[in-house]
Amino acid sequence: MARIHPEGWRQLPGSGSRARELATLALLADTLPDDFAVYHGLHWTRAAGDHTLFGEIGFAVMGPAGRVVLIEQQSGFLEETEEGLLRPPSRRARRVSVELARSTEALRTRLRPLLQGAEPQLEILFYCPDYRVRQPGTAGLDPARIVDAGRRSELVAIVKALASEHPQPGPQGAADKAAASVDVERRADLHRFFADLLELVPDVQALAGRAEALTTRLSGGLAEWARRLDFSPFRLHVTATAGSGKTQLALAAYDDALRAGRRPLYVCYNRPLADHFARIAPPGGEVATFHQLCDRRLRAAGRPPNFAAPGAFRRMEADFAALVTAAPDPAWRFDELIVDEGQDFAEGWRDALLALLAANGRAWWLEDPLQNLYGRPPVPLPDWVRMSADTNYRTPADIVALLNRRLPLPAPVRAGSPVAGSMPEVFAWQGEGEQGLMDATRRAITRAIGLGFRRDMIALVTFRGREHSRFTPITHLGPHRLRAFSGRYDLFGEPEHSEGDLLIDSVYRFKGQSAPCVIFTEIDFDTLDEATVRKLFVGATRATMKLILVASPRAAAALEPDKGEP
Repeated sequence: MARIHPEGWRQLPGSGSRARELATLALLADTLPDDFAVYHGLHWTRAAGDHTLFGEIGFAVMGPAGRVVLIEQQSGFLEETEEGLLRPPSRRARRVSVELARSTEALRTRLRPLLQGAEPQLEILFYCPDYRVRQPGTAGLDPARIVDAGRRSELVAIVKALASEHPQPGPQGAADKAAASVDVERRADLHRFFADLLELVPDVQALAGRAEALTTRLSGGLAEWARRLDFSPFRLHVTATAGSGKTQLALAAYDDALRAGRRPLYVCYNRPLADHFARIAPPGGEVATFHQLCDRRLRAAGRPPNFAAPGAFRRMEADFAALVTAAPDPAWRFDELIVDEGQDFAEGWRDALLALLAANGRAWWLEDPLQNLYGRPPVPLPDWVRMSADTNYRTPADIVALLNRRLPLPAPVRAGSPVAGSMPEVFAWQGEGEQGLMDATRRAITRAIGLGFRRDMIALVTFRGREHSRFTPITHLGPHRLRAFSGRYDLFGEPEHSEGDLLIDSVYRFKGQSAPCVIFTEIDFDTLDEATVRKLFVGATRATMKLILVASPRAAAALEPDKGEP
């Protein structure tokens, strides 16, 4: 199976020409060999609706030796004229051959510096699966490079042959020979080029207990712009909303540090986020929650914390701060400090972490005040360069619109996700007892499954913390077995969960994660105070496709979309 960049495309909704292109992507993914890579621009779209990879190019297929086949797909009908193939509408002279030539040449121009002057080995295919070209000789393209409805079944074989073949040595000279012998490093260069072209960054989206990273395109996002900044000393304070790419930026900065020979330290607050980040981060640095880091450093110094003692965590924090400031250890020096979830940190933690930073080291502080669930005061960061982002690329626009209307947010959040038409739904439970809550939650699960979400795509998120939730002692909800965190970790430090097929977690633990469908349950409040607004915001923005709210009647009345709202 070929590698597809970005991944996550099988969950994308599609209709019309987009559905046809997704079908082509599935065909390439399932039938090309493992050493092929396919780059596509379908995953995220810009506001203008452009979802091509480069100009008129929809797909780029890279073979094992670095040869690239560019595929432009045109669904529906074409018009054959004396000037060649024209795209609809025919009132505008949109000649296929001219557009493809322009896009290909522009791509060649950008690739030449990367290949140190060698001529890029690019092949071009025009794929029109719905139309049979009657006069391929007058189409303005090489007939061998047109795959129409009559040759549709040959697409994969043609792509494989073009991406695998090497040009024969001849009068074209050394440039073609050099490009034909692209080594592993050159292929890696091409991968980075196309990844940057697609604005790809790993995006930390996973159900708890699953170690799987989806790649997404964050158009104009943090991972591109923040990494272009250059100043000294490098102290960057990023304030950005949910789904804007903070953790994606953290992973990109972590990877950049390793590539440059620097040793990175990534620190966050949430254990599930740290566990997931550790699984997908390249080796060579350190990944931990702040308290994990305290524990590791103290144990390395022969001073293991006593967690059975009263105030164990406060004492551990103080001992860690005293140790790192009084006794610097080269083994615990880092060139790159990346703090994620900075809104959950305390001022003293900042000083202790900066004490681990080597001379001329770089520091990133990433936070979202709206996700401050613990009510901690902001950590002062004087003299740091500040950067902000208010666009959420993860949460569907309908959900963002509801949050902007219903919650007294400090400032509106901009919606950057292409997913729309998925209006959040509110299920109100009846009665004061526990049974009404359970019945409404069970109906919400039935609704989600009826919409086509598998159980492993659904996360049941509780408004209350694990210690106070009415779901904590429950192992089954109707026919559904609940998969819940037990509060314990195994010998390898992995969280232990009960046996079940439907994940349930608190809004506190699920912060930093996401799921295609989130059922946010046990919601109840008297007023929309600051703490309530933050919990609602965090829980709702975990959804990447669908949000269902299960709330008390009074909470439901405050959250229910008005009739006629888009």
